[in-house]
Amino acid sequence: MKLFDAIAVSGSALEAERQRSEVIASNMANAETTRTSAGGPFHRRQVVFASSTPRTFGMTLASLNNNAPPAGMVHVSDVVDDPAAPIMRYEPGHPDADQDGYVAYPNINPAMEMVDLMGSVRAYQLNASAISAEKQMIQQSIDILKA
Repeated sequence: MKLFDAIAVSGSALEAERQRSEVIASNMANAETTRTSAGGPFHRRQVVFASSTPRTFGMTLASLNNNAPPAGMVHVSDVVDDPAAPIMRYEPGHPDADQDGYVAYPNINPAMEMVDLMGSVRAYQLNASAISAEKQMIQQSIDILKA
């Protein structure tokens, strides 16, 4: 592993977790949205993480001698709609009610979204701490070389 690879890996995770937090915030903001421009209620969205550099152990060893990106980097490969059916509530006076008086609400549980957001924030904090630790190790290496 090269000197700044750990920072690059944690940096990619910071970006992925930032995107995850944005999607969760959007879900929470639209938990009561019954009508979108596409028609129907808002659909809960989820991020899909993927490795930016999928490779075998042998490929990782071979990459030590060239400028290949470090193993372990992550990115958001897709943001997908949750296929769960909307929650139907009987509200005959609502402007979005169907002919039977039911309104389709997004299948979003605010408590679960908060749990997901807390996990995302915690992962972000841990990666920020990893970058800080790597910077300290680099500084200590420089101090050793100065002595």
